[in-house]
Amino acid sequence: MPYITVKMLEGRTEDQKRALVEKVTTAVSETTGAPEEKIVVFIEEMNKGDYAVGGKRLSDN
Repeated sequence: MPYITVKMLEGRTEDQKRALVEKVTTAVSETTGAPEEKIVVFIEEMNKGDYAVGGKRLSDN
């Protein structure tokens, strides 16, 4: 049973997240042979204040 975690900044719509989960599930099933009903996708949304690149928080830009 594959478990996939997608980490991304908050702000996507429910429709965007739904489409992401569907496409990730299909891609994993096609590449691994795992049945879609056994694939688990977690979406972890992060606040810009909790994410930094190059020593700078994204919320500080």
